[in-house]
Amino acid sequence: MQQRRIFLLSPASCSGKRAGLLFNDRAEFAIARRIRSQDGAPLGEVFSFLSGLYFRGKLNYARAFENPPPRRASGVHIITPTDGLCSPGLMVTLKDIERFGAVPIEADESRYRLPLEHDALRLADKIGPMCEVVLLGSVATGKYVDVLLPVFGKRLVFPKEFVGHGDMARGGLLLQRAASGRELTYIPVSDPSRLGKNASKKARSAAEARHAELSG
Repeated sequence: MQQRRIFLLSPASCSGKRAGLLFNDRAEFAIARRIRSQDGAPLGEVFSFLSGLYFRGKLNYARAFENPPPRRASGVHIITPTDGLCSPGLMVTLKDIERFGAVPIEADESRYRLPLEHDALRLADKIGPMCEVVLLGSVATGKYVDVLLPVFGKRLVFPKEFVGHGDMARGGLLLQRAASGRELTYIPVSDPSRLGKNASKKARSAAEARHAELSG
């Protein structure tokens, strides 16, 4: 039986230069017109514009390989700064993007952490203990890991090929694999190797202790 698997995608920056283009009243490109309309635009398309290659790669890859438990949960979820986990098809407006951009994505920021914890706990209950949860996002810091790892434990994995590569390289790899149908190799987020060769001794020791705790 094929491994059940869902994907969590890290968000795009909602306060950078590309976000500023959406707030320009004179902008006439399609996504700008749509997000300024009453109906808004799909979150996945908006984040793909804001982040470019990296988020587009994450979304295409996740859609290509999602395999959620039937009738329990969808296979692709986007992490947001204020609204927990959302569907790529959720319609958002400029007010939503403005709200997202006002909240830092930090594990100790309650406006970000509490909604994400709430939705992650609900999702964990829906998918059951045998479904993998693939995090397509940074695992070198605690901004996602510290919130999600206590909820999903050993089920939380990430692509081994991400280690040591930047966002552009990851985006290109994801698009390539989605097109070819060849899935990446996943390892537990609790694995200390996720930190790469340049991690501090303190960070590596903490990760090793967490990995031992989950493996025990």
